[in-house]
Formats: sequence, structure tokens, C-alpha cells
Amino acid sequence: MFEELDYRPTPIGALSLRKRRDMISKEDIYEIILGDAYLMSSRFTVAEEALARLGLAAVSGNNLHVAVGGLGLGYTARAALEDERVASLLVVDALEPVIDWHQEGLLPVGRELSADDRCSFQLGDFFDLAAAPEGLDQNEPSRKFDAILVDIDHSPTNVLDPKNAAFYEIDGLTQLSRHLTSNGVFALWSNDAPDPTFETALSNVFSFTESHVVPFTSPLNDVEETNTVYVGRL
Repeated sequence: MFEELDYRPTPIGALSLRKRRDMISKEDIYEIILGDAYLMSSRFTVAEEALARLGLAAVSGNNLHVAVGGLGLGYTARAALEDERVASLLVVDALEPVIDWHQEGLLPVGRELSADDRCSFQLGDFFDLAAAPEGLDQNEPSRKFDAILVDIDHSPTNVLDPKNAAFYEIDGLTQLSRHLTSNGVFALWSNDAPDPTFETALSNVFSFTESHVVPFTSPLNDVEETNTVYVGRL
């Protein structure tokens, strides 16, 4: 039912890249599996693209420098590059196989991202870098960004690694905000409905905040589902 394009052991479990043909849409679906759990799928990309568009819509000016936490299947990065104001895009991911799959063209948008001179990939733990004074860019310490877009954990309360939980608290968000320009924007994807506790933490750090509920229709059962995109601006 599927073709396994690659399989790699990682520090957080076995990671596999699969491609299968959807019998309804007749499209190729790409999936990344971590152990026995589905980590991401190209079947659902609406909210990942909305993360970039909603985040960048809150940013003023041109010649924008943007960072993305979590490369995944690349749809957030590609949507960000569609904004002509973006001068550079740094994509940070902790999983080396995911970066390799994009650079090798195994994923649908990999060659497109790799060919764009504005886009660069960096191997690293986004949460460790966000908490560090040196910031996200290992080649340019203390670099600031006009926007930081994050899609890594399932939600602020459903994290892939327990150590990530501190990022979603006031102190973690404050540390992140130091890597933004004076009117910089932070945007976050979540699989869950808006969370009041996280919204409170966000509003304690950012002067302007919004929670966008992003609807999309699941082709599995033709039922409308929703994700959330949080946006905070200094």
C-alpha cells in the first residue's frame, strides 16, 4: 500500500519516509513516521501554509528576515517564500534525515526550497537555540528576525519532548522574543483549539496577539476540522 523511500534511526526513534497513492484523490501522499506514530502528512497542509501567511501578514515593511522552526514537509517554508518581501529564510530542524530528504529531492517541495537562494537549512534543536542568548542562527550569533514561525510540537500542551514545554511559558516566550526585531512577529501552529492558558502567556510577552482558527476539510471523512495559528507581535 506504500513505498518506503528511506528509513533512519534517530535519537528520538526510528524515522521513515513513505509515499503512497491516494485511491480517492489519485495523488501521491508523503508521510513521515516516527516509530509507530504519524508525524506529518502531505494530505493536510492548509494550516501549515496558513502559519506562514498569517504570521507574515502581521509583519510590516520589506526586506524581511524570517526563521522557521521545524522544516517538516516544507509547506510552511514554501508559503513564506511566496511573500516577495522575504529576503532570507532560515529553517531550523533537529532531524538530519528530514533536511537530507529535502536536499535530495525525495520530498515534493524539497528541490524548490533548495533551489531558492533565500532559503537555508540548519541542523539544530530549535528550542535550545531559542533559549540561548546567541539565538537561532549558529553562523551569525545574536541575529534578529522580523518573524519566527514555529511548527514542531502538536500543541503547547502536547509536546514531542517534555523539555519543550518550558518554551510555551512566559519565560520561554520572553527568551524567544529577544531574537525578534522591535516590531517582530512570532507565529505558532497548533493541532488543538485555542488554549486560554497559552493565550495568557502570549499576551504577557507580546503587545498584540491573535488566535486564528483555520478550518479545512479532511478528505478521509469529508468532515471539517480545524487547527490554530497563534500570532504575537512585539
